[in-house]
Amino acid sequence: MALGDCWKQLSWIYYQYLLVTALYMLEPWERTVFNSLLVSVAAMAVYTGYVFMPQHIMAILHYFEVVQ
Repeated sequence: MALGDCWKQLSWIYYQYLLVTALYMLEPWERTVFNSLLVSVAAMAVYTGYVFMPQHIMAILHYFEVVQ
């Protein structure tokens, strides 16, 4: 029963995503291309933040002399 409710909730969230982004008007292959690009850009942003943010945070801490 809980799995069915979870699936229903995820379906509703996906439907809202389609409505808000107007993807419901696209054909399935166009929707797949758009979602693939969106996931790729999000993954690159997360990776870039993971790789470069520690360096920038350390530079800021050194600048304000919090860490020596």
